[in-house]
Amino acid sequence: FSSPFMLGFDDVEQLLDRLTKTAGDGYPPYNIERLPREGGGEILRITLAVAGFSGDDLDVSVEENQLIVRGKNTDDKERDYLHRGIAARQFQRTFVLAEGIEVDHADLADGLLSIDLIRHEPERIIRKIAINSSEKR
Repeated sequence: FSSPFMLGFDDVEQLLDRLTKTAGDGYPPYNIERLPREGGGEILRITLAVAGFSGDDLDVSVEENQLIVRGKNTDDKERDYLHRGIAARQFQRTFVLAEGIEVDHADLADGLLSIDLIRHEPERIIRKIAINSSEKR
């Protein structure tokens, strides 16, 4: 990012640093799929496997062009487990959003949290720049 041809990409470098710090944890597992959207553009659907979490245990928010999904599951002290294979731990999963992507909605069903993002088709803008002449006489 130190190239003189890449102007104004300081934020991108900071986002890449944040991504490398949060990429190590694989919990909860997730899918990202691309779906067609009527009227142009596309829908990106993020699906996270959140077995054991209710809607009240989950929080989905957008902070500074980042989609942040948090899960806080409280341990039930009343249960006496013989084997515990379903994780009941807190998590935070972060996805960096490009400009122009907006969160449409989130649904929780059958232990899967689905978050739909809308990416509008970019508007092609061509702007002519006038060249001022300041010739010496």
